[in-house]
Amino acid sequence: MSNRVPFSEALLSTVGTPEQAEILGSSPRARVWRVRSADRRPVIVKQIVDGGDAAADADTRFAREVAGLRLAGRAAGPAVAPALLATDPSSRVMVLEHLEDLGRTDDWMPGYAESLARLHALTGPADAGALPVWSGPTAADAESFLALARAFDVPVPSAVPDELAALLERLDPAPYHALLHGDPCPGNDLRTADGVRFVDFEGASLGNGLIELAYFRIGFPTCWCAMSVTAAPLAEVEDVYRTTWRGLTGKDVPGDLADACAGWLIQGDALVERAHRRTVDQFARVPSEDFEWGYISARERLVHRLGVVADMTRDHDHLHAVGRLGSALADRLLERWPQLRPLPTHDARPWY
Repeated sequence: MSNRVPFSEALLSTVGTPEQAEILGSSPRARVWRVRSADRRPVIVKQIVDGGDAAADADTRFAREVAGLRLAGRAAGPAVAPALLATDPSSRVMVLEHLEDLGRTDDWMPGYAESLARLHALTGPADAGALPVWSGPTAADAESFLALARAFDVPVPSAVPDELAALLERLDPAPYHALLHGDPCPGNDLRTADGVRFVDFEGASLGNGLIELAYFRIGFPTCWCAMSVTAAPLAEVEDVYRTTWRGLTGKDVPGDLADACAGWLIQGDALVERAHRRTVDQFARVPSEDFEWGYISARERLVHRLGVVADMTRDHDHLHAVGRLGSALADRLLERWPQLRPLPTHDARPWY
């Protein structure tokens, strides 16, 4: 990665001439620098790059992040994202406020949940079209999930196909307009003196906030560092989220959290990092290959999600058969591979 910061004349007038530029870690789809000039405070410069994708995809990700940051900038009181200071669309460069991350905190989840609810509550129906709608599971995902059960010789209850079809209808994002981050994972949540702020809005969309509240239960499905949250800590963070949302909107959180978790379960692409999604049927790989993402394997992620959905749907009006299938499939995976580990607990999250 080059030390040369891609500044246009317009950006130079905003930021000043860089005297120091430090390269920061990032995904292959972006370049990030901490930049200092002689007479201004440090800023973050981020350039969206192709990363193996088509240039059109990089343009889309740049536009999506800029739109997400501008919507997030509406927050009254403590901010929920860094301020967007300047952009250069021709080179897909944005200049962002530099945030001092306080680093490790023992009880990180309540602040995360509060900021997530505040982020989600910033948009409404009037913002339709400002960002793409959330892209959830499809009929092909549901069929792939059923094929996975059949591959392990797990009987599929007769009600499951209809339950999954109804689930897809209930997950339709059209009625919802919460500002979703798209990847609210450890490393994308910075703890500042004023609260948690989220960064990296390349996957921002509009949809139901429960899709991201579900991260706590379903194991942080878009994250390399999957984690398990249970018992009192889980109850606390979900209460923080719901209370914050209600205080801001005057309404209860809409939708069903069990639906959101089941939606994540049936997406095979949620077993791999973004660069490998929409490439092959990831569920079809599971019987013969336990591929890793970070330090957690696909089968370990899957067993956790199956167990979560089974627990949540034992008395569920619309997903009871899906839950029974999930329980049976989890048992089959553990019978065949008893060495599979439970996900690490939330207090084992990585810090940067």
